[in-house]
Amino acid sequence: MNSAIKIKNLSFNYGDIEVLENINLSIPDNSFVSIVGPNGAGKSTLMKILLGLINFEKGEVSIFGKTPDKADPSLIGYVPQIKTMDRNFPALAIELVTSGLTRRWPWSVKGNEREKSLEALAMVKAENLAERTLSELSGGELQRVCLARSIVRSPKLVVLDEPATGIDAIGEADLYNLLESYQEKSKATILMITHDWHVAHHHSDYVLLLNRKQVSFGVPKEALGENNLRIAFGHIGHEHGIRTIG
Repeated sequence: MNSAIKIKNLSFNYGDIEVLENINLSIPDNSFVSIVGPNGAGKSTLMKILLGLINFEKGEVSIFGKTPDKADPSLIGYVPQIKTMDRNFPALAIELVTSGLTRRWPWSVKGNEREKSLEALAMVKAENLAERTLSELSGGELQRVCLARSIVRSPKLVVLDEPATGIDAIGEADLYNLLESYQEKSKATILMITHDWHVAHHHSDYVLLLNRKQVSFGVPKEALGENNLRIAFGHIGHEHGIRTIG
C-alpha cells in the first residue's frame, strides 16, 4: 500500500523547548487519520511541518514522496480553524472558495473559476451559500465553505485543524459525514487534528495519539486504549476524565 505521508525520527524544538520527540509513522493513501492529544501536545506544530510552514532539522518527512517544501501544493487542501478567520471581511463565500483555486484573492471570479467553485460548494451541499457574505454564515456554514475551498483543486490530502471548533453538534455531524463522503468519492487521505478522542475513534482508520512524544499510532481501538489515553491526557477520576471507549 502506498503512503501519503512518511515520518521518520522527527523531533522539533522551539528554542530550548522540545515540542516533538522522535515521531515515526507511515500514513497510507486513502485513509482517515486523526491526530489526538491535549493542548500543547505538538499537534499544530506537526501540522505546520507537514504543510511546509515550519522548517525542521531532525528527522525525515515526505508528502507523496517529496519533502514538505517540495510537495505539490495542488495536492494538499487545508482547512484552518474558523475561529481564526475574520468574519467581517467583506467577501462572498464563492470568492473564498475561488481563492483556494487561484491561491490568491480573486478580485473577480471568472467563468471557469466560478464553475469549479460552484462544483466544490455543491460537493459539500453549500451551493446555496455562494453569494452570501462571510458575516452572514453560521459556524457550520462557514466550515462547509472552508471545506469547499480546500477541495476545489481535488487534492489527494486534506488537512483539517480542529474542524468542529465553533460549530454546533448538528453541524459537526454533518461535517464528518461530508468528509467521509468526499474521501469515498475522491480516494483522498484525510488528516484531522482534534482533542476529542471519541470523534477520532468513531471516524478514523488510524489514530496518532500525541503528547510531544508519540504515545501510539494504529487503529483506533488499539491506539486509544485506556492506558494510552492516561499517558497522553494524564487526568482521570473527574468529570473530564477518561471514559473507556468500547
